[in-house]
Amino acid sequence: MRHETILVIGGSGFIGSHLVAQLVATGRRVIVPTRRFSRARHLLVLPTVELTEADVFDDAVLESLLRNVDAVINLVGVLHSRPGKAGSHWGPQFERAHVELPRKLARACQAAGVRRCLHMSALGADMNAPSMYLRSKAAGEKIMLEASGLEVTALRPSVVFGAEDAFLNLFAKLQRFMPVLALGGLDAKFQPVYVQDVARAFVLALEDRSTIGKVFELVGPHVYTLRELVRLAGVYSGHPRPLMGLPAPLARLQALMLEFMPGGPLMSRDNLDSMKTDNIGNGRGPWLVGWQATPLEAVAPDYLGRH
Repeated sequence: MRHETILVIGGSGFIGSHLVAQLVATGRRVIVPTRRFSRARHLLVLPTVELTEADVFDDAVLESLLRNVDAVINLVGVLHSRPGKAGSHWGPQFERAHVELPRKLARACQAAGVRRCLHMSALGADMNAPSMYLRSKAAGEKIMLEASGLEVTALRPSVVFGAEDAFLNLFAKLQRFMPVLALGGLDAKFQPVYVQDVARAFVLALEDRSTIGKVFELVGPHVYTLRELVRLAGVYSGHPRPLMGLPAPLARLQALMLEFMPGGPLMSRDNLDSMKTDNIGNGRGPWLVGWQATPLEAVAPDYLGRH
């Protein structure tokens, strides 16, 4: 039986907005909870979307949201957190979004009788990873996959690109205003994946029972160093600048300073820690049937050219 009513937690964000649109295009009813209605207003143009102001970290609210839905998709994730207390594996923001919420969601699904769950993890998630982000993502993924009575599929995207991304767009903007770009971690490797392809993967996995209990890596067709990606962002935006690699101590100092930028961190020391391991697929599968990745070169020149 097809899952007709889907709860999408984190549905108003970058990836979520594309996923909700694709679910609506298949004729499904999609419920999107949001802390602030204004942040999800752009979804109102979609005919079968139901927006509701709700705190998904409240157990009673979460159970209420799960009533009368056929499946739930959890996309919630944060990129930055304060350091944790001595002996902890991650900081409080990562604990809340990546660990506490999956634990609450698993319990609420069990109580409401919702079995089908799709969970967005992160490429490189591992309890022994060098960053708090990747360790906390691994913990949340484990909670969901091991929850009794649930039919869970986990998906691990690499860095995601698209018109509204905060990755290539950031490097394009920086090169517009700075004569030289000095960055750490320029040799780190990534396998960027298009946001529409990530959304498509969730739609495909939703009704494919062979994906239950499995973890799928979502990566693009090509591997790039960070240096190559920054250069492409400059070329495509029409503002290529010279790049200068920073040695590790200076890169860490730069990241520390950027953590305190007004409006939120542009980069953090934990981001640098994540780049200690290459963010690329293992090439061993499993593979998602019917899924194909779009090359970055087919999409990025168009939206970066607007800079």
